[in-house]
Amino acid sequence: MPAKPARNGGARRKSTPRSKSAKNSKPILLAGGNPQIALADGDAPVRAYIAAMPGWKRGVGRRLDALIRRAVPNASKAVKWNSPFYGVSDQGWFLSFHCFTRYIKVAFFRGTSLRPVPPGKSKSKETRYLDIREDDRLDETQFTCWVQQASKLRGEPM
Repeated sequence: MPAKPARNGGARRKSTPRSKSAKNSKPILLAGGNPQIALADGDAPVRAYIAAMPGWKRGVGRRLDALIRRAVPNASKAVKWNSPFYGVSDQGWFLSFHCFTRYIKVAFFRGTSLRPVPPGKSKSKETRYLDIREDDRLDETQFTCWVQQASKLRGEPM
């Protein structure tokens, strides 16, 4: 049976891998430098995401993860939609972060219930954001307080 002709004028396209194909290859960075990491539960995919964060963002990602782990030692972790998520079993996800070109956006899913309320507004009624730029000094005490508060609230069931 003859092969079907290609729709692109006869030229064969090379397929490009959408994620890590070899053990030593680097994850693809999506728009804004956000690492493309496969959907998975656990600490390992979150560590892989953080390791793939570009430049200064990697150090901030490590620090965020350490602060979250210290504040909520039993936190569940996962990578969903190319972002690390943190939650509490049977309560849902309370926090996520994502790389953009010039900043890291931390999402508190029940942010309007936190005191004080994180500064970044959202289209979602309850979500509030904290944007961290390269030259920002993270208020670790306030961040930890928000994480502890958020972990005690009903989270997102994603």
